[in-house]
Formats: sequence, C-alpha cells, structure tokens
Amino acid sequence: MEIKTNAKIRVRLESFNHELLTSACRKITDIAENSETNRLSVVSLPTDKRIYCVLRSPHVDKDSREHFELRIHKRIIEIFYDPSIEMSDLLLNLELPPGVLSRIDLC
Repeated sequence: MEIKTNAKIRVRLESFNHELLTSACRKITDIAENSETNRLSVVSLPTDKRIYCVLRSPHVDKDSREHFELRIHKRIIEIFYDPSIEMSDLLLNLELPPGVLSRIDLC
C-alpha cells in the first residue's frame, strides 16, 4: 500500500482594493487548477478598518474634525499538491496586479 504525502502551500494576499484582490485570487486558482493539485481552498479573512481622526483647522474650532479610513482586504489560499510537482516555482514567477501584497509559506 502506497501512502501519498501532500505538501501544502499557503498564499496570503492583502490589498486596499477588493477588485484587484479577487483578480489575483482568480489568477492563482487558475494556475493551481491547471496543474495537478489535490485540493484548493480560498478563505476570506476579516477586513481591517483603520479610522484616522484629523482636526480641520489647526488653531480654531476644535470640534470640527474629519475622519479618514483605510480598509485592508485579506485572503488566504491553501493549495494541497503532490510534492513531485514544482508548485512553488509556478507561484514565484506569477505576476500579480500592482497593489496586491503576497506572502507565500511552504508548510
């Protein structure tokens, strides 16, 4: 009886723009589906929301303030594959849209 060991790659993507993030996820899933992967899962993480409060006037009217916010959208893609395939080389040569931060972990 032959036991197959599965290797796992975890790709973490972050972006301020959710449309860029979904297109990057789609690119990675297309590459993973074209190669021989055992299982693929995309997990959506909670969006970080940072709110900054700034005074409108530097000297007078301290009650007048502006609020700005940054939203950071995050996804994790887990790819389970056969170790004989060089999946890490495929993912390292991938060109993602500018504005998408990626981190690849080999587990």
